Amino acid sequence: MDTSHRLIPVPQPWTRRKFIGSMSLAFAAPGVFAGQLALTPKQMEGPFYPDKLPLDTDNDLLIINDGITPAVGEVTHLSGRLLDAKGDPIRNAVVEIWQVDGHGVYLHKGSNDAEKRDANFQGFGRFLTGSSGEYYFRTIKPVAYPGRTPHIHFAVKMRGRDKWTTQCYIKGDPRNEMDGVLRGIKDVKARDSLMVDFAAIKDSKAGELAARFDIVMGFTPADPAH
Repeated sequence: MDTSHRLIPVPQPWTRRKFIGSMSLAFAAPGVFAGQLALTPKQMEGPFYPDKLPLDTDNDLLIINDGITPAVGEVTHLSGRLLDAKGDPIRNAVVEIWQVDGHGVYLHKGSNDAEKRDANFQGFGRFLTGSSGEYYFRTIKPVAYPGRTPHIHFAVKMRGRDKWTTQCYIKGDPRNEMDGVLRGIKDVKARDSLMVDFAAIKDSKAGELAARFDIVMGFTPADPAH
């Protein structure tokens, strides 16, 4: 059974209804904040897009298929919306993420310390955006590995367009200042748009975090592809 686009339940106190509802409130009317939106800068895919996709490619990176042992790391509910240049939601687009596990290892045979990879961490996930452009993943807070500040890779795939990639980062992490890939974005506003708060969820007994990253594309779906 293909479960690549299923939406997993969000543990209390963040029920799916409350979770999606909170995103809807942020953008009550399509395009209402278009004048305030900063376009999300494109970034390189990097060398560690999975060289072999996992059998499970759903949006829960902490549990593989029917496994019972979760991945090691700070549980993070990562969400956001995919918007066009006018601030309107983009539906039916595939959002992919990939990142290192809690040991700093990618799902890639060329990754450093590949033998230490957490076998319980999916490392890659997909989500198909709905009518309000929302996406949701359950993953871990990103960790650093040699040469890079903590980050999560994103790819957006839309029919008739080339794959579009970027990365998001932990807001306030001191290692951001030394990351060459991130500092390569010279526009401060654009760079800041990639910064994400990983905030503790109130009353979460497991110490879970919530992070929100809205992606604003520099075109509308009706525009001709370039």
